[in-house]
Amino acid sequence: MAKILDGLKVSKEIKTEIKTEVEKILESKKRAPHLVAILVGNNGASKTYVNSKVKDCAEVGFTSGLLKFPATVSEAELLEKIEELNLSKAVDGFIVQLPLPKQIDQEKIIMAIDPRKDVDGFHPENFGKMALEMDTFLPATPFGILTLLERYGIETKGKHCVIIGRSRIVGKPMSILMGRKDFPGNSTVTLTHSFTPHIEEFTKNADIVITALGDPGFLKSEMIKKSAIIIDVGITRVDDNSEKGYHLSGDVDFESCAEKASWITPVPGGVGPMTRAMLLKNTLLAYKTSIYND
Repeated sequence: MAKILDGLKVSKEIKTEIKTEVEKILESKKRAPHLVAILVGNNGASKTYVNSKVKDCAEVGFTSGLLKFPATVSEAELLEKIEELNLSKAVDGFIVQLPLPKQIDQEKIIMAIDPRKDVDGFHPENFGKMALEMDTFLPATPFGILTLLERYGIETKGKHCVIIGRSRIVGKPMSILMGRKDFPGNSTVTLTHSFTPHIEEFTKNADIVITALGDPGFLKSEMIKKSAIIIDVGITRVDDNSEKGYHLSGDVDFESCAEKASWITPVPGGVGPMTRAMLLKNTLLAYKTSIYND
């Protein structure tokens, strides 16, 4: 049976480390790091995720703000609020929860965020710096995966890493980061996606498989080789007859793959908690590098 890459455990350790650092900041009579989240509309998953971020901030001693807008908000109004946050000396980092309503140009919103406060790591300036292996904010989910591999001492140098999914939130940055000259990194990377024929021909030869599809149970045991390392980014609500009416499922057929893999992330409790912890880590970095805290 595979050993568990326990994201819940590691994220708690990281939050404890951040809390200790914040306590030292407060002892020196400085203000706490401040994170703001913008939520547009009433998407249930987005509301849950943003509320969890506010809770995480309180847990580590950050101050936080949640700005809610109706789904009918205009692009101009949202851009005005972003500019206000860009200029605020009291705000270290902020996120705009995606997806956004159709009347709003998502690219325009991302571009409007000051890269120095872009703790999601989505701005092209930060993405470009990441690609060039310069210091910058890394997208939270890839950052979380790297940290999980690092904390468990998983060897990545010279390994063949297959990534399923090419989103700019996970797949694309993950492919860059796993190939970088660092640890974790130095892997030979294959980026696959929905138009890749016979994906199993790639996954069967992979030392590391990272799935970010949103397709419950997609990766089966016959698609991986013995002792592979499996990272499951997918998390989908699947309707069932339970009291809640649904359960959360990853992209990996966990039961079968766990019998064959050497390490595997569970869903929930794997990558998800790490994503949230890395947002806190990025916010602390933004605080430390802010010109207002010199």
